[in-house]
Amino acid sequence: MILDEIKNRQEVVWINPGLDGKKHYSIGRDEILDAEERLQRFAPFIMKAFPETAARGGLIESELLPLKKMSGLPAHSFLKDDAHLAIAGSVKARGGIYEVLKHTETLALENGLLSANDDYAVLADKRDFFENYKVQVGSTGNLGLSIGIMSAKIGYRVIVHMSADAKQWKKDLLRSKGVTVMEYESDYGTAVANGRKLSDEDPSSYFVDDENSLDLFLGYSVAARRLVPQFREQGITVDDSHPLFVYIPCGVGGAPGGITFGLRTLFGKNVHVFFVEPLDAPCFTIAMASGRGHDVSIDEYGLKSTDTQADGLAVGRASSVACDIMKSELSGCITLNDKTLFKYLHECYDKEQIFLEPSACAGFAGPARLSSEEMKGYINKYKLTDLMENSTHVIWATGGMLVPEKEKEGYLNV
Repeated sequence: MILDEIKNRQEVVWINPGLDGKKHYSIGRDEILDAEERLQRFAPFIMKAFPETAARGGLIESELLPLKKMSGLPAHSFLKDDAHLAIAGSVKARGGIYEVLKHTETLALENGLLSANDDYAVLADKRDFFENYKVQVGSTGNLGLSIGIMSAKIGYRVIVHMSADAKQWKKDLLRSKGVTVMEYESDYGTAVANGRKLSDEDPSSYFVDDENSLDLFLGYSVAARRLVPQFREQGITVDDSHPLFVYIPCGVGGAPGGITFGLRTLFGKNVHVFFVEPLDAPCFTIAMASGRGHDVSIDEYGLKSTDTQADGLAVGRASSVACDIMKSELSGCITLNDKTLFKYLHECYDKEQIFLEPSACAGFAGPARLSSEEMKGYINKYKLTDLMENSTHVIWATGGMLVPEKEKEGYLNV
């Protein structure tokens, strides 16, 4: 049984028997469009606050890069380079920053700082107002960076609750931005629980809840719509004869879940998404394979999230929002060991001249498992065998731009 293999720290491929695309949840295309429009409204503010986004008109977006030199990849393979997203340098710049901006818009409208037709750039001069409010979040690192950097720039008092597996350089960077970092000797779950408790006790505080937030989820979902013009530029077709395979590193599941939700809303049955996790912290695989969702933790299987160097994925319990929606939308989950993560890190750097942090390399395991019996069964079940020559494969890179040079050298020497 696959759960026994997980418990014994064996790499697995789990195929979702519930994949059917039948909607059993309340959100859809309208909510994705609403999130996209909100980010458009904030573009003038983002461009003013972060001049490095000017080239894209204040939109925080990454490139879609052809992968031509790495071994073992299908012919039409691409890297979605969220590792180099502006401001936060990771996929968390999508959902994390979006939720902070939505909260900011709500406060500004309620307190007369904005009217419906205003240029949102005016918010860059309202720090005195936002200093009366707090934003808090629990994080293993990258979500904390996105929340902390954006919230501090707006003017909020920010507290990031960080678990033991968070890298020191991420804590140092946050503190350099004026963010308060609270450190915990235990895991991510403890950091989130304590942050949520402290925020609930403070009427001026807003908590970004990675385990339960629909706003985070919707912020990530916009990524799918941003892919459409990039596909057009690269000559990529997604239809009944041209399947799309996407492989996304997974921690709590909010980011990959939101992206998957967006992709399935756009492309339906023609997109096949797989989450990839470290075998020491496969919380989403366990959540889905056991059928218990958010209620189950990796602790029950004798696993410790602190045992993996993939700190961005070092999570013990999956997001309730992501678990619920992914029941009918996710193709499957894959786990891999840290040694393989670093193999991909080295090869991507040496052959493609792209540096990614260890967590961000997990997606490369997706194409590598296409020859597994489980994946062959999946391809056969969905009648994709004769279409694989026409398929496109997107590996989602999730972090790495802000890694300091000393840390980068350490990773490359592993």
